[in-house]
Amino acid sequence: MPTTMQTSSPKLKFLKLAYQSVVNNVMALILTLGMVAVSMHLYRAGPEELLATVQSLNVSSVQVLTSTFMVVFVATVYLLSKPRTVYMVDYACFKPPFTFRVPFATFMEHSRLILKDNPKSVDFQMMILERSGLGEETCLPPAIQYIPPNPTMADARAEAEQVIFSAVDELLKKTGVSPKEIDILIVNCSLFSPTPSLSAMVVNKYKMRSNVKSFNLAGMGCSCSPISIDLARDLLQTHPNSNALVISTEIITPNYYQGKERAMLLPNCLFRMGCAAILLTNKRRLGFRSKYRLLHVVRTHRGSDDKSYRCVFEEEDRDGKVGISLSKELMRIAGDALKSNITTIGPLVLPASEQLLFLASLIGRKIINPKWKPYIPDFKQAFDHFCIHAGGRAVIDELQKSLDLSAEHVEASRMTLHRFGNTSSSSLWYELSYIEAKGRMRRGNRVWMIAFGSGFKCNSAVWACNRNISGRKDGPWADSIDRYPVHIPEIVKL
Repeated sequence: MPTTMQTSSPKLKFLKLAYQSVVNNVMALILTLGMVAVSMHLYRAGPEELLATVQSLNVSSVQVLTSTFMVVFVATVYLLSKPRTVYMVDYACFKPPFTFRVPFATFMEHSRLILKDNPKSVDFQMMILERSGLGEETCLPPAIQYIPPNPTMADARAEAEQVIFSAVDELLKKTGVSPKEIDILIVNCSLFSPTPSLSAMVVNKYKMRSNVKSFNLAGMGCSCSPISIDLARDLLQTHPNSNALVISTEIITPNYYQGKERAMLLPNCLFRMGCAAILLTNKRRLGFRSKYRLLHVVRTHRGSDDKSYRCVFEEEDRDGKVGISLSKELMRIAGDALKSNITTIGPLVLPASEQLLFLASLIGRKIINPKWKPYIPDFKQAFDHFCIHAGGRAVIDELQKSLDLSAEHVEASRMTLHRFGNTSSSSLWYELSYIEAKGRMRRGNRVWMIAFGSGFKCNSAVWACNRNISGRKDGPWADSIDRYPVHIPEIVKL
């Protein structure tokens, strides 16, 4: 992945700070100087000269009315064409029961029993688990914990009902919104797509209206939550005075790989139960009490490249067992997708100082020396919090290095991976909940959600906080936030 320009010298840091202060405030400086110049001119002219100037204009009443009409007309066109503001009223995350917990010892014992004829695969899983960054409290559904696992369609539906209904129930309770008030429903689950769909399951459970606009997104990987948010935003632009319920989850039960291919065993070590339900709206009365407002969604799709398309691929192994195969080139492909994504999102969010540096670097590489390392802008100037998809320790490490982030910036991602594991598309919301539970979210703060998924995709969502959010004592972190952050060693010997 690309690297940022380092400014370790105190003098360079001071110069960069001075540069940022001047460039980022140049417009305010120009306006201030202009107002001072106009004020001085008016002061020197005096009231008599000003009155004479006004009288010399000879403006008729028709001209005044015409000018007024034009101002009102332009203002009306602007207000009507302005996109509707999309608010996030609140969200809720599923917290698995303690009885679903899978400590390392339990996981490895099951692996030894299931793969007793293949000790190398057992050793491989142990090596991955030791370096994974997961803790002892991550959870798997009951059907996976049988020896041997015997997942059925009924088990998968039971898991889906438990995680989705729990999250939605909590969300509706927190917001006070009735299921009948939901106008748009979007459910994303990559690997489990039954008939009737999961969105139909939600409509049936909560007896939603017959004209609810429901969508079920499948096969789009861990980055699907921003995709669902983007779809909801577009729908809310065309449907005024509406509420949208977005549900992001992954159902583990039918997707536990029981073969011996190493590339397919890796997801078994990382993926765990999780679900998030999010309520979006364009209603002003709900907007006033909402937590966040949506600023940008940027989606990058690298599917036209064959290696990117196949780097996360569901297929059968040589024994006919279905699993998700992860390519060894995954991190390189993720880096390329990230570069494309930040090239698009940069002009939308970065201050002028960083955009000028990026432009200078680009021109320098084109004209002077193509071997110059590309300058990656300092996104800490644009965002206060980062929610990086907790896909694994390597993903978080690479993004921290590439974006030059501090340990605190990636703390929410690391702690979410440790406490809940890789919960796929819902991991971003567990991270946001961690930041809130720590009492770090303040009005005006900006949050950057970054997710990677099969296809290959890198998707971003940018939120602005509407109000101060005190440390939360509910939600998925209610009984553990006081214990975090914890030290996560490079290797946990099992």
